[in-house]
Amino acid sequence: MNPPSILIIEDDDFQYEIYEEALAKYKLTRAKNGTEALAQIPRERPALLVLDHVLSDGELGLDFLPELKDLLPFVPIIIVSGALEVHQQIRALQGPRRAHYCLPKPVDVHELQRTVEIALTECGEKELVRQFEALERSHRVDALDLFSRSSDRLARQNRIHELVKKSKERPNISALSRQFNVARRTIIRDLQELIRRGQLEPEVYPEWENPAEESTSEE
Repeated sequence: MNPPSILIIEDDDFQYEIYEEALAKYKLTRAKNGTEALAQIPRERPALLVLDHVLSDGELGLDFLPELKDLLPFVPIIIVSGALEVHQQIRALQGPRRAHYCLPKPVDVHELQRTVEIALTECGEKELVRQFEALERSHRVDALDLFSRSSDRLARQNRIHELVKKSKERPNISALSRQFNVARRTIIRDLQELIRRGQLEPEVYPEWENPAEESTSEE
């Protein structure tokens, strides 16, 4: 079984050596700033992300948190920094585009190892499932509908992923729309999410960042 992949966004070589030693049982990849990380993620989707705040080229890790969450909506993020004020830490751990943990520098190696293990086993997609289960237990009138729609979306995206991977041709938006009985824009959003998560290559649907939804040229 392949070890989980962890993307470390860290510009300091000494700090990265600490990660290499502490997290030796995982597959580590590295980016030195947020821009580099955003370029890497579509090529290899990590199971967990460790984010420093002060990065190379004057970039700040927290500035990239929204974009990272858009690309990796179900991937846990651990922020490790000695440069964050308390209010910055609180803000990073709140809201829909939040990190899961904030650890101070100098990092406690044992705490880092425990946090990574918990994040990989308890956060991400497993956390989402627990939220839906809690929603169902809340007896909300629309709980079943919310859960059903989300499950349908994930199931549809998995099926689209399988179909596109098997085909040597570009995805036919209208054909997929008819097959799954959803709007064209829904299929386009599905393709965008699959590409953002690194499950499909951008070349599969070059217009994914700026789709001409009404265009029928590919059909």
